[in-house]
Amino acid sequence: MKKSNTLSIKNKFLIHLKPKTKINLFVNKKIVYKNFYEEIKILTNRLYIQTKRRPSNAITSIIQPLLWLLLFGALFQNAPINLFEGHKIRYGEFLSPGILIFTAFTSSINAGLPIIFDREFGFFNRLLISPLIYKNTLIISSIIYIWGITIIQIFIIIIFSGYWFKNPKEINEILAIISISTFIVTNIATISICYAFILPGHIEFIALTLIINLPTLFSSTALAPLSFMPYWLQIIACLNPLTYGIEIVRHIYLSNNLFINKNIINTIWFSLHVNQSTYLLILINILSFILVNKIIKYKYD
Repeated sequence: MKKSNTLSIKNKFLIHLKPKTKINLFVNKKIVYKNFYEEIKILTNRLYIQTKRRPSNAITSIIQPLLWLLLFGALFQNAPINLFEGHKIRYGEFLSPGILIFTAFTSSINAGLPIIFDREFGFFNRLLISPLIYKNTLIISSIIYIWGITIIQIFIIIIFSGYWFKNPKEINEILAIISISTFIVTNIATISICYAFILPGHIEFIALTLIINLPTLFSSTALAPLSFMPYWLQIIACLNPLTYGIEIVRHIYLSNNLFINKNIINTIWFSLHVNQSTYLLILINILSFILVNKIIKYKYD
């Protein structure tokens, strides 16, 4: 009897401890999404303020690809007109997609530079101990920032090449080119951010980017088609993600359509369609993001 009385007393006491109002999980999710959005917005805005204070970097990054397109197009203007699968085009028209994707590469390879400067100046430690709910917003904001800068560069290249070669692009073609460029930007930017967390300083980071840039350009189809390359270089070019982005954009440039069943990669080992190349770029993005996320967590958690 005593046990039953004590249990009833405990139950009555526990009933009074229950909250009278239920927690609305939907409201909590809205708060979570709002905080996540606000953190990304503030961190991204901080990077754009830095660019606004140093506009020379943005201006030179826009002028450089236009110089590449102009000088290389003039240098090889007497190249064979049937350079690309029977299309009678000038070399500049063949080169434009390569310069476009390579611009996305060179911009996104510097995505980790603001992070490594924050590390050197001690500001990154303040960000880590700040009341950030999601530390991944540091990576996402850097990718969004470099994506915005790169899209401006790509849009200017599209307008310039369309005016120069009298082949303007329609809205759906521009959106397709931006989508493919986004895959390249996100892939290379995540790798660049990983380097920013691993390398000791900005000198090593800049040296690594200088070493990577030209071999990546010459081991892709930016300057010449696969059929012009020896077999050993074709193997390296097929391992280069830029090759698939360049060939998809080149298909859009030269064919003026979005046929996804068109062969764009033809080698003695395999052939790939537009949709297969796009799936491959998506797979590379997912794998690189997972790998980089694990490396950063292993280093800083």
